[in-house]
Amino acid sequence: MTTRSIAAPEADAKSRVHAVWHQYARRGDRSTVRGRAYTVYLVALFALIYLVPVVYTASTSPALVPVDSPADAVPFVCALAAVVCWGAQLAGRFWGPLVILPFLLHVFTTTDISPAAYLGTIARRRLGFAGAAVLLSTCTAAYLTTDLFHDVGTALQSLSVAAGLSALAATAWLWGQVREMPGNLLLASGAGAGALAVTVISHTFPQGGGGLWLAALALVTTAAVLGRAGFRSVPAVDLARLARESARASQAQTYAWTGTLHHALDLYRPEPRGRTTALIRTDGTLRGYLSQGAIRALRTPGRATAAVMLLLTGGAVLTLGAAAPEGRLALSSWIGGAVCVYLGSGWVSETWRGLRDELTLPPLYGEWWGGTLARTLAWPVLAVTVGTFAGGVLAIVASWPLRDTTPAGALLLLAGSLTVVLGARFLREMKLHLPLELLLPVVTPLGDLSGLRVVAWQFDGLVAVVVAIAVIDAVPSALGAAALATGIAAYYVWLGLRRTGWAHRGLLARLTRV
Repeated sequence: MTTRSIAAPEADAKSRVHAVWHQYARRGDRSTVRGRAYTVYLVALFALIYLVPVVYTASTSPALVPVDSPADAVPFVCALAAVVCWGAQLAGRFWGPLVILPFLLHVFTTTDISPAAYLGTIARRRLGFAGAAVLLSTCTAAYLTTDLFHDVGTALQSLSVAAGLSALAATAWLWGQVREMPGNLLLASGAGAGALAVTVISHTFPQGGGGLWLAALALVTTAAVLGRAGFRSVPAVDLARLARESARASQAQTYAWTGTLHHALDLYRPEPRGRTTALIRTDGTLRGYLSQGAIRALRTPGRATAAVMLLLTGGAVLTLGAAAPEGRLALSSWIGGAVCVYLGSGWVSETWRGLRDELTLPPLYGEWWGGTLARTLAWPVLAVTVGTFAGGVLAIVASWPLRDTTPAGALLLLAGSLTVVLGARFLREMKLHLPLELLLPVVTPLGDLSGLRVVAWQFDGLVAVVVAIAVIDAVPSALGAAALATGIAAYYVWLGLRRTGWAHRGLLARLTRV
């Protein structure tokens, strides 16, 4: 067999794959020139209204996070690299670069073409796009928040680190999809160990010089190794699992484009496993409300572990931000910790959605079926409260003594923030379908801005948390801030009940009557 006879089938496979993609690109429902122009218009409008003023303000004001020397940035860069690697792996497990439309995947899998021929091309293209997006985001964030780009020498080092970080994120994204769980765990542990090793080695350099160059070299080397190994695993990918992932991704994309992003996210919730009979005692009766919630949480161990970590981290960061002196960094920490608690509150239990279903669907045994609040909210409220206060108390002990507030004041602010977060979580979980009035045009001199209302509705929980924390931060006393937070949380609960149609007289009696 000659080299030409070997290369001919490969060239034929590439031409067949190209023909399929070209034919699909000429379909009737493809995006039009007008649609692409409108997308460019929205991006330009966003850049003109938001990005340009932010960049100008950042370039003319002191850095939010000043860096005295490049050596001080090495530990943060290493920690960020490990987090980015873990996040990319996790994203690859749910929606990797090999996910394509189910129709095209069916067309390719019913032929004799090797998976490497049609999956390798789309993987390279998407990894390039993902790397460019991460590079642009990293450089923009570093320019807006630090002073690393104010000097030519540190700017080159920072740019090299950003390039290595983008390459690592892209290849780890592919690795998370093509490798099984043992391989992903090995990479996750190796990323953590490598970040720690680079941090330690960088401190041995004279005056910390070259630490960022070492981090960039480690990132690029790791990305090259991961990319080579990942593309070698593409031909052996499980096509049946890829078909299921592609079908789920297509359905989620349809939900997202039609305005029901929460339904799209529900498709990626982990399925409970094991402990199917643990909810029932030996005498045949159901366990208590707290026991039921704990058992249900343990049936999804990965989700429960992530919830615990988010609650502890969020509680600690929230408390440190609330107890710190007033400033942008303190407010950012406060809001960031509240967002972490908000995310953890949704992952700690599935009974939020059970409460929504019970409030919106007709009861089987009449109107006086009661006990809804105790049955559905006992576990998530207790778990979120304990996890958040545990993180807050650990933060207070670690930073003792507090300089700008008392422990009682810090705990009051923590309790108020927690109340707001629970109210925002209730508001989000009571969400049903997209209201039609949000689709009405909002005519302004800058064009139709109705899309901003839709985006705010999609992420109403996060918006509610950020706005409430910003308002609470303006109150000078801790007691007044806690009282205001309680009022805001009650308002969020009322809005959530209005979404389900239960905001009327006699509500508490119907919900609490047993």
